[in-house]
Amino acid sequence: MEDETSERRIGAGIRRRRRALDLTLAEVAARSGLSSPFLSQIENDRARPSMRSLQRVADALDTTAVQLLAAAETPRRVDIVRADADPGLDAGLGSGVDAGPDPTARVRPLVRGQHQMHALEFTGDHDAERPFRHRNDELMYVADGAAEVEVDGRTHRLGRGDTLYLTGGVEHRWRALEAGTRVLLVAVADHVEAVVDPLG
Repeated sequence: MEDETSERRIGAGIRRRRRALDLTLAEVAARSGLSSPFLSQIENDRARPSMRSLQRVADALDTTAVQLLAAAETPRRVDIVRADADPGLDAGLGSGVDAGPDPTARVRPLVRGQHQMHALEFTGDHDAERPFRHRNDELMYVADGAAEVEVDGRTHRLGRGDTLYLTGGVEHRWRALEAGTRVLLVAVADHVEAVVDPLG
């Protein structure tokens, strides 16, 4: 029987990426603002980072949190990610125990492995610390609640059932507006060139 919680073990992928860049734990700690002991625990799968901590590690390693999550799995032709198999990562800035203002805020990968598509489910209170700019296209779908998205200096309010499509290279950030908000983000993987309007 396959292990459906194996997406939790992201440490090896982080360690491979760090070594490929010829960086020490101390150097990644300095770049990310996280402690070396905490980074060591993440790499050895003894600590589970929050999504914000994972994003800090990704920034320090010149990659994305989505890529680090994807690196935790080998590709599969058919893969079922059960809703109750893994609650996902908390969205707080702390060590994985501290979830910030909303302890129910989670980020759950919906696709595992290196594929042409990535998908994440965000639940609870989310407010991006900084704007993002992805190389390839992205779709945001509000399954429950409401969200506010800032795109190129304009603010868009999305309600339940609304979608927002972004072409690659568009700067954006978003936040949940209501308790219980659930947002699905589906994106073309950063390691795959877009077929239409590829951006370098």
